[in-house]
Amino acid sequence: MRYIFVTGGVVSSLGKGIVTSSLGAILRGRGYRVTALKIDPYVNIDAGTMRPYEHGEVFVTADGAETDLDIGHYERFLDRDLARINNVTTGQVYLSVIQKERRGDYLSQTVQVIPHVTDEIKERIRRVGREQNAEIVIVEVGGTVGDIESLPFLEAIRQMRFDAGPENTLYLHLTLVPYLRTSEEFKTKPTQHSVATLRSVGIQPDIIVLRSEKDLPEEVKRKVALFTNVEAGSVFTSYDVRFLYEVPLVLEEQGLGKRVEAGLGLEPVIPNLGVWREAVEVLKNPERRVRVAIAGKYVKMPDAYLSLLEALRHGGLKNRAAVEIAWVDVEKLKAEDDLAEAFAGVDAILVPGGFGVRGIEGKIKAARYAREKGIPYLGICLGMQVAVIEFARHVAGLERANSTEFDPYTPHPVIDLMPEQLEVEGLGGTMRLGDWPMRIRPGTLLARVYGGQELVFERHRHRYEVNPDYVPRLEEAGLVISGVTPGREGRGEGLVEAIELPDHPFFLGVQSHPEFKSRPMRPSPPFVAFVEAALAYQDRRRLLAGGA
Repeated sequence: MRYIFVTGGVVSSLGKGIVTSSLGAILRGRGYRVTALKIDPYVNIDAGTMRPYEHGEVFVTADGAETDLDIGHYERFLDRDLARINNVTTGQVYLSVIQKERRGDYLSQTVQVIPHVTDEIKERIRRVGREQNAEIVIVEVGGTVGDIESLPFLEAIRQMRFDAGPENTLYLHLTLVPYLRTSEEFKTKPTQHSVATLRSVGIQPDIIVLRSEKDLPEEVKRKVALFTNVEAGSVFTSYDVRFLYEVPLVLEEQGLGKRVEAGLGLEPVIPNLGVWREAVEVLKNPERRVRVAIAGKYVKMPDAYLSLLEALRHGGLKNRAAVEIAWVDVEKLKAEDDLAEAFAGVDAILVPGGFGVRGIEGKIKAARYAREKGIPYLGICLGMQVAVIEFARHVAGLERANSTEFDPYTPHPVIDLMPEQLEVEGLGGTMRLGDWPMRIRPGTLLARVYGGQELVFERHRHRYEVNPDYVPRLEEAGLVISGVTPGREGRGEGLVEAIELPDHPFFLGVQSHPEFKSRPMRPSPPFVAFVEAALAYQDRRRLLAGGA
């Protein structure tokens, strides 16, 4: 098995996850079985309890792990489902070591960072490759070189070269090269210091990727190579591009794939990167453009909705259309005029998931506006639940209907805590998580969206559900339950997975998060249909405007 270790320096948020994912796409395009592992040096067990404003989106894997958002990048670029073993944190490592010590696994040994913690890290790296039948494992070490919390992980990957052999390991270091406009020059000194810090812990990078605003002159790359003891042909640039999916093409064009082939003794192969070229072509030259409003409460931190944005982009690719986003802060939706202003000129409205009461009434208003104005609507998780609350209040006549999450004393708890959540203690990893089945009702919009499939699996992350006691009343008022979880004992057909309105151009709510399974080469069906509906709505608006 071969390993590529990706580290970063100078500053965080340089894009190690994108470079890791792009390298994976380049190797996948050569036909190799590739997987990726993200190491996060924080002490949390997982990302599930972190604030979206601080950490961005929590990505959920098929087996129910709440992980770093980079796992989502890996899945989209590698086109493979990953699992909880693909995200390792300091908390997981130390918890495992302590549990082993308590069980007596170490017998009479003094338990230390070296070798016990580092051995645990190395075993988790090897395990990913074994269990996922990978030929190449790409390991991204989070944080920056020099951070005290990263030291055990750096020591572990240093040892991996001795364990796996130098012919089976590569170290890639991503670092910043700032451009000073006052002197009109690129500065390589931060990179030199970053590599010096990496070398001080025993790791000499084989490849350096320089992050910059624009492509770097060859003399800058040669200077970096000279002062970091790296071959001249092993320095590459990851410069700013308009679209994320250009990065694999940019790096491959510079020869990164060939350098990895040489470093790992791989047979030279011409890669198939057609899916990325086609995606970039559509993104740069779309046939149509649609404007979608995302009505949420984390709108100042787009990374909180990263997979949603990517799924919308994938839906646009399938329709050969560019999707432009109108961010709507639901906390500012108070009066009717606020709604008309916020949604002026949009072709569709999406209400995403979330937690907590803040902004809920604004989300309910957004759902009502879409229902009454005939604007295409897609509700994701909480977005489905607020659509049910809105329908219950204003169509079914259930005054003050609400979720018990927001109003424990509501007279009509149309959304309630799932029974299995009543005895749950703690917050980490205790929700309904991962892949769950959905039985689709024939003849519905949902059935059309999924191409006539009767059973599909989507990923979930929630504690609350549509209260089954209110389903008959809601259905009598005209709400269509188009998807349910099959076979839940004692709950009839099971919990509500999807709702829709029959007399609306496109009004769909899903309890799941289908965005987590969307990829450029296999876009999520609800998002493809949503963008298609937005295009149709745009056509109707233009037709009416022309007739007027």
